[in-house]
Amino acid sequence: MAETRRPDRLDQPREPRRVRLPRFNPEAFGQWSEAIARYMGTAKFLVYMTVVILLWIGWNALAPANLRFDPYTFTFLTLMLSLQASYAAPLILLAQNRQADRDRLGLEHDRRRADAQKADTEYLAREIAALRIALGEVATRDFVRSELQRLSEEIAESQKRARKAKKKVPSEPYDELDTDGP
Repeated sequence: MAETRRPDRLDQPREPRRVRLPRFNPEAFGQWSEAIARYMGTAKFLVYMTVVILLWIGWNALAPANLRFDPYTFTFLTLMLSLQASYAAPLILLAQNRQADRDRLGLEHDRRRADAQKADTEYLAREIAALRIALGEVATRDFVRSELQRLSEEIAESQKRARKAKKKVPSEPYDELDTDGP
């Protein structure tokens, strides 16, 4: 029995027919574009590009006519340079966008770290203020030293007065009626 194809029904939507494009890893492509942009920004690239252009112009200006592939106006060279520039610009922009994304993440990280450090600093400032208030009620070393010095001066002063008072009182004779004395 032959398989019959079901006719399309008008009351049901068709399944979408999608064109399947090749998939690529955006991270790998971004790294590749950064590598190209990084290389294009070097003196080495400029020297190589200059040598290639000089060789191109030299060959097409000095070689025999039948070996020249780009006549005097160098149209093909202009096309190649335009093609190189048309690919270089988006690759450089892609690399710059990736760098901007990394910078943004770094700034967010720095901002979070700065906020944490600010909170820590404020906490420590409050703790130091609390310690200062508490130390205002606690005797310091200098205070204790001055109080001890003041007390020792008072004791020395009172001992002087006691000695002077002892010198002023004459020795009393023994009472004759008292037989218990010495």
